[in-house]
Amino acid sequence: MTTELRRAPAPRNTPACPPTDGSLQGRVLAVGIPGPRRERLTRTLESTGYAVTHAVPGEVGRSVKQAPPDAIVALDGHGVEHAVEVVREIRDAPQGHALPLVMVTADRESAGVARLLHSGADDCLPEAADPVELSARIAAKLHRVPVPVERLALDPRTGLHSGPHFRAELDRELRRPGRRDGVLAVVGVAEADTLQERFGVRVRREVAERLAGVAERLGNGCDRLGWDEDGRLLVLMPGVDEEAARRALSEFATTVAGTRFVVADENVRLTPAVGWLPLSDADGHPVERAGDAVAEALRHRDLRPVRYEPWMRAAAAPRRRAKKVVRPLLLALSPLLALLIGVGVPFALYEQAYAVLGWDIASAAYWVVVAGLVLSAALILLECLFSLDAPARPAAPAQPYPPASAVIAAYLPNEAATIVDTVESFLRLDYPNDLEIVLAYNTPHALPVEDTLRDIARRDPRLVLLPVAGSTSKAQNVNAAVSRVRGEFVGIFDADHHPAPDAFRHAWDWLSNGYDVVQGHCVIRNGDSSWVARQVAAEFEAIYAVSHPGRTRLYGFGIFGGSNGFWRTDLLARTRMHGSMLTEDIDSTLRALREGARIASDRTLISRELAPTRLKPLWNQRSRWAQGWLQVSLRHLGQALRSPAFTHRQKTGLVVLLGWREVQPWLSLQILPILLHSASRAGGADRIDWATPACLLAFAFTLSAGLVQTAFAGRLALPELRARRGWFWCHALVSTFFYTHFKNIVARQSHLKELLGDRRWRVTPRTATKAVGQE
Repeated sequence: MTTELRRAPAPRNTPACPPTDGSLQGRVLAVGIPGPRRERLTRTLESTGYAVTHAVPGEVGRSVKQAPPDAIVALDGHGVEHAVEVVREIRDAPQGHALPLVMVTADRESAGVARLLHSGADDCLPEAADPVELSARIAAKLHRVPVPVERLALDPRTGLHSGPHFRAELDRELRRPGRRDGVLAVVGVAEADTLQERFGVRVRREVAERLAGVAERLGNGCDRLGWDEDGRLLVLMPGVDEEAARRALSEFATTVAGTRFVVADENVRLTPAVGWLPLSDADGHPVERAGDAVAEALRHRDLRPVRYEPWMRAAAAPRRRAKKVVRPLLLALSPLLALLIGVGVPFALYEQAYAVLGWDIASAAYWVVVAGLVLSAALILLECLFSLDAPARPAAPAQPYPPASAVIAAYLPNEAATIVDTVESFLRLDYPNDLEIVLAYNTPHALPVEDTLRDIARRDPRLVLLPVAGSTSKAQNVNAAVSRVRGEFVGIFDADHHPAPDAFRHAWDWLSNGYDVVQGHCVIRNGDSSWVARQVAAEFEAIYAVSHPGRTRLYGFGIFGGSNGFWRTDLLARTRMHGSMLTEDIDSTLRALREGARIASDRTLISRELAPTRLKPLWNQRSRWAQGWLQVSLRHLGQALRSPAFTHRQKTGLVVLLGWREVQPWLSLQILPILLHSASRAGGADRIDWATPACLLAFAFTLSAGLVQTAFAGRLALPELRARRGWFWCHALVSTFFYTHFKNIVARQSHLKELLGDRRWRVTPRTATKAVGQE
C-alpha cells in the first residue's frame, strides 16, 4: 500500500479545486525535512489552491513570526515521537498557539494519532489520504478556526475561567459594597517547569484542570476557578473567613499531594504551592500579590498555604531589618538569664513569701521537685523494661518487594569529604527490586565533588542527582525529592549514613504488614575519633536500642527520628517536611500520627552515621534538637490532647514526650534555690540536715535510672559496640557528673533562644573517618 498522498484529480465542484479567478484558498506553512515527502506535500497543496511556504523542524517559530500563515500542515518526520516534538514546537511558539494544525503521518496506528491530538494537533490524516480530503480538512479549519479554550470566557468542559475573565470576576467581587469577606488564592505546581520541558507548554493547562477537579470535589467555598497564562489555578472564595479558608486550602494541598494524576498520559505526583490573601487586602494587583506568596511557598514545598506579606513583593524594596542590638546581647547573656529565671526568681519568691507572709513554700516545692525527679527516673526504668518486650520484625514480607527509593538529603559544602563514600555505600545495598538513590542537595556554589557524583551517575543510573535551587534546609531537599521518587516506599537519610545491606528488605517486612513508617537503629561509626564521639555512640544505643523501642511498646506509637526512617511514599507525599521546624522529623511524626499512621521502631534495622567529635558541634546539634522539640511541643501537644485520633494511652505518652521533657530541665534546677533558701533560714549550709532518709532514697533512685539505662544499652547494643564495654562505663560516669547536666543546660538555653526568636540552623561538620566494627 502506498503511503504518499495520491495526486488524484479533484472534481470541479469540490473545494479542492483551485479557484478559477486565480485567488488563493489560503497560505499554508508546510513543516518537514526537505526531501521527496515534503515535495509531494507541497505539490498536493499547491494543486488544490494553497500558497505554500516551508520550514524545517526547529525553525518553525521563526518562520511563523516572519510570515504568519493561515494554517500549518506538518509531516511526522521520523515517527510519532518526532511528530510530537514538532507539535510542541509549533504550539510553544506564541504565533503558533492558535493556528490550525493538521498532521500528515505515515503511522496509521490509533495510539499514535491519539498522542498527536493530545499534544495539540487539530487534525491527523495518513499520507495515503486523497488530496481532496486534505484540502477539505484545511478549508474546514480556515472557515471554522479552532478557538483555543483559553480564549473562551468559561471552559464548558471544566468550568475554568480564563485569566482575563477571572480577573474581571474578581474586580466585580471587589467592587461590591460593604465589607469584603473572603480570600483569593493562587496555586502553582513545583513540577510545572519540568513537565513543560517534557510535554510542552499545553501541559500547564492540563495541570490546572487536574487541580480544579480536586478543588471542585472538595468544595470548601471555592466559588470561582480560573487559570492564568502561567498555568496556575486561580481560586476565589468570597464570604469565607480567613481561618476557614486556610484550613480549606491546607486540605486541598494535602489532597493534591497525595493523589497520583494522569498528565500527558503519564502518572505524576504534584506538589502544590498555595499563596493567598484576604479580599480585604486585595487592593492594587491582588493576583500578582498572591503569586508572590506562591513563590515563597515554592521555596519550601511543604504544602502549607502562604499568606501574602508586603516583603514578598519582588518589586518592593528589600526587607529592612532594624539593627538588632538587644537580641544578640540577650543571647550572649542567656546562661546568666537561665540562672536568673531558674534560680534567682524562685529564690526571691521563697524569701519574700517567708518574710512577708510567713509561708514556707520552699518546703512544698522541695517535695514537688523530688517527686518530679523520681517520676523521671521511673519513666526511664519503665522504658528499659518495656524495651525487652519490643515487637519483633515480621518474619517475612506480606507482599512482594516493590520498587523502592532512598533519599539522601545533603548540604553539599558540609558533606563534600564524605558524600562519595556515602553514595557508594548506598549503591552496594542488597534489594531484590528496583532501588533508586536520589541525592537531593543544595549548595551555594559549584563544587568539584559534583563532577565526581555526575561520573558515578553516568556509570550507575540508579543514582539520581537532584540539586535543589534556593533550598536552605533538609526539609526543602526532602520535599523536592518526594514528588520525583518512583518507589512505593522511601528511606530518608542524612548524608553521613551508611545503611546495612539488608536495610530496605527489612523495612519492607514492616511496611508490608500494615505499618506506614518504620524507624531504624542509628549506630555511630566513628566512636574511635574522640571521647565526645564515644559518649554519643553509647548515648545512641540508649536512644535507639532502648528508649525508642521501649516508648513504642509503652505508649503505643513510635517516632520518626529524621534519618534511617522508611515511609510509604503516599503518606510522605501528603505529610512532607516543614522547614520552619528545627526538628522537622518530629513535627512530621505528629502530623502523620494525627492522620492515623502506624509507626514502628526496629533496633535491628541498622544504619551507621558520624557523631560530632568536639564539644562545640555537639552543643550546636543538641541545641537545635532541644529547640526543635520545644517548637513541636508548642505546636502539637494541645492539639493532640484534644484530638480523637489518639487513645488515652497515646495521649499519656505525648504528655511525657512533649510536655514533661520541657518541664524537667527547669524542675531539676529548682533544687538550687530551695537549698539556698534553706541555708538562709538555717543560718548556713553546714546547719542543714543532709542525711534525710527520703532525700537519700530519692537521690539513689534518681541516680540509678541513668546507670540502669546505660546497662540496658550495653546489653542491647550491636555486637561491635557491645564489645566496647569501656565506652558504656565511661558514658555512665560522664553522664552522672557532667553529660546529663550538659543536656539540661542546652535545653534551658534553647528555650530562651526560641523565646528570643533565634532559629538559626547550625550544621554539624562532617569529616571522613574510619568506621567502628564491620560494615
